[in-house]
Amino acid sequence: MNAEIEKYFSDFIGICKTSIPEKDHPKIQDAFSLVCEVFGDQCFKSGENIVVHSIDVAKVVVHEVGLGIDSVLAALLHNVHYQDPGSKIIGSRFEKPVVSILEGMAKINAMGTDTVELHSENYRKLMLAMAGDVRVILVKIADRLQVMRNLDSQPEEVRIKISVETSYLYAPLAHRLGLYYINSELLDLCLKHQNPEAYQTVSHRLKETDRERASFVAEFVKPIEAKLNSRGFSFDMKARTKSINSIWRKMQTQKVEFDEVMDLFAIRVILNSELATEKSDCWQVYSVVTEEYQSNPKRMRDWITIPKSNGYESLHATVLGPHGKWVEVQIRTRRMDEIAEKGLAAHWKYKGGTVTSEMEKWLANVREILENPDLNMVDFIDDFKMNVYADEIFVFTPKGDLRKLPAGATLLDFAYEVHSGVGDRCIGGKVNGKNVTLRHKLHNGDQISVDTANHQRPKMDWLDFVVTSKAKNRIKASLNEEVKREAENGKEILLRKVKNWKIEYNDESIRKLLKYYKFKLAQDLYYNISVGKIDTLEIKDLLVEKKEESAKQLVADMLPKEKIQELEFSSGDDYLIIDNNLKNVIYKLAPCCNPIFGDEIFGFVTIGEGIKIHRSTCPNAPQMIERYPYRFIKARWQDTKKKSSFQATIRISGTDEMNIVGSISHVVSKDIGVQMRSINIDSNNGAFDGTLRVFVNGLDHLEFLINKLKSINGVVSVSRAD
Repeated sequence: MNAEIEKYFSDFIGICKTSIPEKDHPKIQDAFSLVCEVFGDQCFKSGENIVVHSIDVAKVVVHEVGLGIDSVLAALLHNVHYQDPGSKIIGSRFEKPVVSILEGMAKINAMGTDTVELHSENYRKLMLAMAGDVRVILVKIADRLQVMRNLDSQPEEVRIKISVETSYLYAPLAHRLGLYYINSELLDLCLKHQNPEAYQTVSHRLKETDRERASFVAEFVKPIEAKLNSRGFSFDMKARTKSINSIWRKMQTQKVEFDEVMDLFAIRVILNSELATEKSDCWQVYSVVTEEYQSNPKRMRDWITIPKSNGYESLHATVLGPHGKWVEVQIRTRRMDEIAEKGLAAHWKYKGGTVTSEMEKWLANVREILENPDLNMVDFIDDFKMNVYADEIFVFTPKGDLRKLPAGATLLDFAYEVHSGVGDRCIGGKVNGKNVTLRHKLHNGDQISVDTANHQRPKMDWLDFVVTSKAKNRIKASLNEEVKREAENGKEILLRKVKNWKIEYNDESIRKLLKYYKFKLAQDLYYNISVGKIDTLEIKDLLVEKKEESAKQLVADMLPKEKIQELEFSSGDDYLIIDNNLKNVIYKLAPCCNPIFGDEIFGFVTIGEGIKIHRSTCPNAPQMIERYPYRFIKARWQDTKKKSSFQATIRISGTDEMNIVGSISHVVSKDIGVQMRSINIDSNNGAFDGTLRVFVNGLDHLEFLINKLKSINGVVSVSRAD
């Protein structure tokens, strides 16, 4: 092993001794050995040694973020995890929390950030949702800080891409998680690479004015220190200079030069007070400061009496110091300062100030930890699972654009989010390369493409599974448009029919039809005509005085002319003639009653299947006559003297004699030569019931067969079943 790297790791172990229990140090040694085993002396393209990078990230995690052993191990192993079979090796040698953190980091690494400038808040939320455990985010921030500190060795295009990503994602997350020092350094480094001239300008001026500021601070704090010491306070005083990025932004927003930025630094008084006397001690110090220097009442900020919603507590006073310079003085206790600098509660606001129950619970936990010296932040982070954004998901378009949707959103919701026209024509799509239906529920980080078809139209049942208001409103609007189109078509159909019938169609006619069908609007009537729910012949029956019409006239109203030409009617057109050879395909025998040649019959005109021929005794006839009287056609058979074949069903019952089935089969097939389709006999307690399906030439043929079957020994009853 490289002696220099060994020494580097030894220094790191020295840092760990102050915060990581000694019993966990062998785990760190094991992780380091695995990193060296996998990478040896390998370097990144930039020339940076991979093992050194891993140690540096772990240093940030333990020293600057203050995390525990699992996070430190994850920081050391994160590059190993990306190797094959690195994840399997880690899983076999280290505990589940370490693996979980590494898996969360891998998910975030797989997330595209091409449009991060446009959707930065959504990307941050997506990272938090995908990470699951907040430690994943914290280790990623540590990793990014180390990368930014060594970014000089990268090509310019890489520096720009990484710094843009950092400024929109990692720096705001660091700020949101209370890592203010890291946030400031990240933003300074971003400015350095995105706007080198601005960075150098501010950095140079800070160096030039360093002695001047130090002299001013010493002059300012001297009388304050004397008074506080005389009153027995235990305290520290320090000056905190604004970050380079913060100064530059203030110069831009206020349109001022460096020398005109008023609050380049602030004086901080940090008291070593007991919890019970914290507030009174801070107010006494405030009194001392404002007695010595004139205060600006408008700039006074009291976040001790009522702390900020993120837990921040401090007294701020802006006073006129030596040489007529305004200075901000921040007064707080040691506990308050630690909260302000490292508290995870900082700046966690949700949806414009409204707070979910999970957020309230989380903030309560933070408050408990911050106020209870027996608890520590590391324990809290180890237990905390990020579920603040459980009611939102973030997904990608094929181009990499990020879209935010409510939890439970479907592919169809996404299609409408892209464009209402895309939603209307959506027929399905792909999620992460796999075909899915409209109803497929989406998850965080899904990559989605939508398939459309020009013939597709919104359906009423779509409203049952979409969740976004945009999708629901558009579907309703599209359905209304479809209803209007269908209604226009239905109106044209009816007016054309009315003209052919040579009857008057007026307001009275409309009122009559609306009353009969129980509609409120004529549009509903026309729509139902267009979609086939209302038959125009029924309307004719309602509007025209009833008079006897010939069979041919009735059929002419219902079937196209070319089909009528194929039909045969009696000499007076009163009857439809059905030949027993069934050569005409325009009509079919109804399966509900199976008419055969010789039965009394009628024709019933269907909408899509031509004319169905029924027996007059069909069990469905009464209901059909009541609902659709205008569809009935008189019909009768024509004997062509040709043999035809009609299916008939016979019921047979009796005593269960030996070989009764054989006797029945013999009569049917041998004695008469009837073709049998099926026979089904059930016997029970010495009796039997059976059903025969046979083909006969007509009614006379069937009756002859029934009489033959009745003559079989043991047969008690034989009848036609249809």
